[in-house]
Amino acid sequence: MAKWIKTTNSIKFNVENRIARITLNRPEKRNAMNAELLQEVSAALMEADDLNDVSVIVIDGEGKDFCSGYDLASAYSGSINPEEAARLAAESAKYRQRGSFDDDCWRMERSQDYMSVIGKIHKFVIAKVHGYCLAGGTDLALSCDMIIAAENAKIGFPATRANGTPPTNWWIYHMGPQWAKRMLATGDMLWGRDAARLGLVLDAVPAEQLEEAVMSLAKRMSFVDTEMLSAHKRIVNLAMEVMGGNVMQRLAVEMDARSHLASGPMRANFKKDVAEGGLKLALKNRDRPFGDGMVRLGEPQQTYD
Repeated sequence: MAKWIKTTNSIKFNVENRIARITLNRPEKRNAMNAELLQEVSAALMEADDLNDVSVIVIDGEGKDFCSGYDLASAYSGSINPEEAARLAAESAKYRQRGSFDDDCWRMERSQDYMSVIGKIHKFVIAKVHGYCLAGGTDLALSCDMIIAAENAKIGFPATRANGTPPTNWWIYHMGPQWAKRMLATGDMLWGRDAARLGLVLDAVPAEQLEEAVMSLAKRMSFVDTEMLSAHKRIVNLAMEVMGGNVMQRLAVEMDARSHLASGPMRANFKKDVAEGGLKLALKNRDRPFGDGMVRLGEPQQTYD
């Protein structure tokens, strides 16, 4: 039995045997991240870091997927009727809108603040990745100290094809410049087993062994005094900071805002498809030329004109 369990609107949070588990709990949305979920994850991380009976933190996802990315429905679905949209616009008129480059940066920086908590807290955070880990899901996973994935997990950032570049970008620190460029330039996905070969994740195991693999590592780490664990984490994080890690995150936001100004055919067609047929059609047409979108090491990639 867990010592205690707390459930909020978007996450589940429990502590047992010195391991805190934060579970993204929007399975009906494939654990897509909205502002509420990000806020609740950040608050849970801070609480776990403060609890004396927690040594290690695990982040996972309820249902079939770790996280399918940022929740695009509110931005693209057009589900709010004109009257409601006008009311919300009137209420928010005194706050920043999305009308300028600086506004765009400011809003993404606020979201990034929730993600950056992972690097700032003193306790190790392990991401347990299964199913889809896409777009914003990779922002979250790659911010963690370690990632263990199912061999059949699908990891990538398809949104780089038409929507933007990762606003939290740790790709180069995990897999080097060539593969970081390769993944971002195509928006393709890696199987978990190949992500482990390339260093994007720590290890990959058969899906049925994922829980055991993650909890075995977390348990081994929990035997070490928290003060010692904190020293280990913080020296490595300081090394990444010396290598420009935190500056890179600031620049990543600004590059994402810059990419939102793109006016080429892919982005223009995406916006047109959303307006005329909705988000599902836009995503389908965006991804069609890339086939199934999977990287196959040592093989040519599928493309469809």
